[in-house]
Amino acid sequence: MKRMIPAASPDAYVEALAGWQRATVEHLRAAVVGGAKLQEVIKWGNLVYLSNGPVLVIRAEERRVVFSFWRGKRLCKIEERLKPGGKYEMATIILREGERISTAVVSRLAKAAVVLNRTHGDPTDIQRHR
Repeated sequence: MKRMIPAASPDAYVEALAGWQRATVEHLRAAVVGGAKLQEVIKWGNLVYLSNGPVLVIRAEERRVVFSFWRGKRLCKIEERLKPGGKYEMATIILREGERISTAVVSRLAKAAVVLNRTHGDPTDIQRHR
């Protein structure tokens, strides 16, 4: 599961996965792009989704899949498994083998996160947040 070289594309990222991690990432990816208009890129070695700045990230690890939102602290009412932490109002859902999140919830989270970036701008814009 370790990647020495970042994937060349989002498709390559998913193709390098296997088992439950691949199924989970495929599910999240489909629900995210089905829920909101986002640009999908590989950034920091992960699947990152952009709309007026970074919105969310999907990262497959050996024993978990990490699903994080830059403004996730504002989305906790949609999904109680979001755990706040880090800069930029980040919040994360950790999914382990056998755990699921519904397509409807993923889509709602993605849509709401895009609206937050549209309303408040790029969450990583330091100048804006001084």
